[in-house]
Amino acid sequence: MKFKFITIFLSILFIPTYMISQSNHLLPDIEKIIDTNYKSYYEFYKDLHQNPELSLYEQETSKKIATKLKEIGYNVTDNFGGYGVVGILKNGKGPTLLIRTDMDALPIEEKTNLDYASTKITKDNEGVKTPIMHACGHDMHMTVFIGTATTLFEMQKHWKGTLILIAQPAEEVSKGAKAMLKAGLFEKFPIPDYCLALHVNPNIESGKVGLNSGPFFASVDMLDITVFGLGGHGAIPDKTVDPIVLAARMVLAFQTIVSREVAPLETAVVTVGSINGGTKHNIIPDKVKMQLTIRTYSNDLRNKIIESLKRISKGIAISAGLEEDKYPIVFVRDENAPPVLNDVELTKKVKTAFEKILGEDNIIEVQPTMAGEDFSIYGNTKEKVPICMFWLGAVSEKKIAEYEKNNKMLPSLHSPYFSPDVEKTMKTGIKAMSGAAMSIFSN
Repeated sequence: MKFKFITIFLSILFIPTYMISQSNHLLPDIEKIIDTNYKSYYEFYKDLHQNPELSLYEQETSKKIATKLKEIGYNVTDNFGGYGVVGILKNGKGPTLLIRTDMDALPIEEKTNLDYASTKITKDNEGVKTPIMHACGHDMHMTVFIGTATTLFEMQKHWKGTLILIAQPAEEVSKGAKAMLKAGLFEKFPIPDYCLALHVNPNIESGKVGLNSGPFFASVDMLDITVFGLGGHGAIPDKTVDPIVLAARMVLAFQTIVSREVAPLETAVVTVGSINGGTKHNIIPDKVKMQLTIRTYSNDLRNKIIESLKRISKGIAISAGLEEDKYPIVFVRDENAPPVLNDVELTKKVKTAFEKILGEDNIIEVQPTMAGEDFSIYGNTKEKVPICMFWLGAVSEKKIAEYEKNNKMLPSLHSPYFSPDVEKTMKTGIKAMSGAAMSIFSN
């Protein structure tokens, strides 16, 4: 027994250096790699920013990511689950970590006046021409992703395990994660022990990160509601059932779902984002179309709200005297994702790594947001992989002070004016993600 104790003691005493949480000791090495490669990262970022692609059309962006990973030295599978990319680096026995970036941009006309602003115009799914920009920061996500890939590859002697890097399409429409999993992400590649991702934040100072365990992003659902009526002449409304009026009644009634049907301590959002009906001033149409989004942190509450929308819509149609064949149609689209729930233990590991590599003063405890992210889907498979997502501050201290002085709101994500503080945001993101990864690999 005594010999066994001494053996265990000696095995602990002589643990290899890569098994010690050493992010702070390795910081100079990480920073050197980042500084050496920064110029190429910056050019890569500008190229991505100037050449955005919409969800499900990320063909050229995907090629660029795959090429970079191959050049670094990863084993790469491209066009996986659409335009998804998977890079694998096996570096001995240890944990398996998946790091994800998203790739898609948004149908928004950029108004930042940057010398590398996007002027790209393309056709959307409906064949309508639209300008595009990276208004949600996915270009920064991809650049940090490549910087992290480079750092971890060059520092292999300091960690052991399997690294899975995935560049995912179609995050903005909540289809990319599903497509990659359906294509066999967890069957054809090692099942991760942990999953990490980041997202730029337009309200947090660059150089800082935001983190919390538990609810981080809300669930996302998109619904279409078609409201029917009996059309006719605008001057003879008594001979019609006006679907515009019915839709207006529904919009107001929907507001009572959160205020009167959801428990006060629960959180939910019901927003009517689009309402379209009619063709001319004096014509009462026969239908109106509405588009809604629902956000919650609970599947039970999500289902309850959908049922409430159906009940209220039907009830208003009945009150107008419509027959059953004219009841509203409530269609739940497949653009949905469960809430991002950061695993408690994994978040603790990540926070500890951040404190060592960024300093405690640069870690902000944040509140959950009602925005959505399909990164959650990787943690909702039968494997129940622990996930953690964190905010990457993206606004300079000077810009924050300027906007506060003028009592103005900073440009939000999805704003045509959004642009990150590039260098500090990028370097912080690479340091944070690389440090978190090496901390997880060192167990």
